[in-house]
Amino acid sequence: MKTYLIPITLVLILCLGSSLAQEPEEALISRDSAPSAEDVAFSEIASGFNRPLYLTNAGDGSERLFVLEQTGKVWIIKDGVRAQQPFLDLSALVTATANNTYSEQGLLGLAFHPDYASNGRFFVNYTDRGGNTVVARYQVSLSNPDVADAGSGQIIFQLAQPFANHNGGHIDFGPDGYLYISLGDGGSANDPLGAGQNRRLLLGSIIRIDVDGALPYVIPPDNPFTGDDSALDEIWAYGLRNAWRFSFDRATGDMYLADVGQSLLEEVNFQPADSSGGENYGWNVWEGTNLFAGGNARDHVPPVFEYPHLLGCSVTGGYVYRGGAIPQLEAVYLFGDYCTGRMWALYRDPDLNWQAEEFANTGWAISSFGQDEAGEVYVVDYSGRIYRIDPALAS
Repeated sequence: MKTYLIPITLVLILCLGSSLAQEPEEALISRDSAPSAEDVAFSEIASGFNRPLYLTNAGDGSERLFVLEQTGKVWIIKDGVRAQQPFLDLSALVTATANNTYSEQGLLGLAFHPDYASNGRFFVNYTDRGGNTVVARYQVSLSNPDVADAGSGQIIFQLAQPFANHNGGHIDFGPDGYLYISLGDGGSANDPLGAGQNRRLLLGSIIRIDVDGALPYVIPPDNPFTGDDSALDEIWAYGLRNAWRFSFDRATGDMYLADVGQSLLEEVNFQPADSSGGENYGWNVWEGTNLFAGGNARDHVPPVFEYPHLLGCSVTGGYVYRGGAIPQLEAVYLFGDYCTGRMWALYRDPDLNWQAEEFANTGWAISSFGQDEAGEVYVVDYSGRIYRIDPALAS
């Protein structure tokens, strides 16, 4: 057997090179300047939807887009074409929404399990015919990946709603694999139940549950109020009026929450990825940075951005851009306003101070934003159209 001697310097170089190759690239979290709307174009990719409220992807490598309609249907866009039959139709279960009547009820949320590619599970959040919030688990059909098994539904969470508005409705899986659910303060106006600051109610909060344990769900052991007799174990964060879309930065895990205001201010809240939960975002003692009902909001966390009702009346949360098509948008959180169609770009400067710029005035009823598997961002217009944010065309 031959013995080969390798110079020690070569060994060190090889080891160092291997170490460097395995070192993950650090995510960009700040910018030197604001992004410019001149760098982007809005491309209509689909239309004809009935009150669309959300767009997402299944994370299964199929590159399909799933569009949720308030009236109860989920549609697939595949290879740029809308499917001829819905992926799921819950119209018979969902509170009816008349075509000429505004409502905050209906089919409001959709989230695919992180292991959807192997287990075929996904979750929906809807208002049932009795006006209650329901979160249910469904399975994809075994015979057709573009159709769900409508008979597979299992209710995992249910909550009575005292009023028809402020149902929250957004659901999403965090980087930790737990399911997060947005619950509004119960509705009416001015938080008559005092739900925002009452940790004995789930209303006015973001809850966090484990849907991979025993049915219907398990409380994660590190939830912030587990074992605290003054609070319900499911609560992850509270003091929210009606968080309409939250999202996790896919590069950092940071959480952004857009909370719809009462009469003066719309706000965006931020929760860092290393948070252990328990944040109190202030409602209804505070509306944004404005003292509203007064009193005490323990450990109040103020918003990182707010805008007055001169500029809009209902904030719609979006996403931090992490796609590859528009590097000029890297690390920018894009969000908008339902009433005016304005869009903002929120980011941190090199000193990690928050900065915001009005980015575009679309004129659309921005009901949601969405993200595809590659991290490209979409805008959902409640009138029925879906737009993708693309690089601007070269002149």
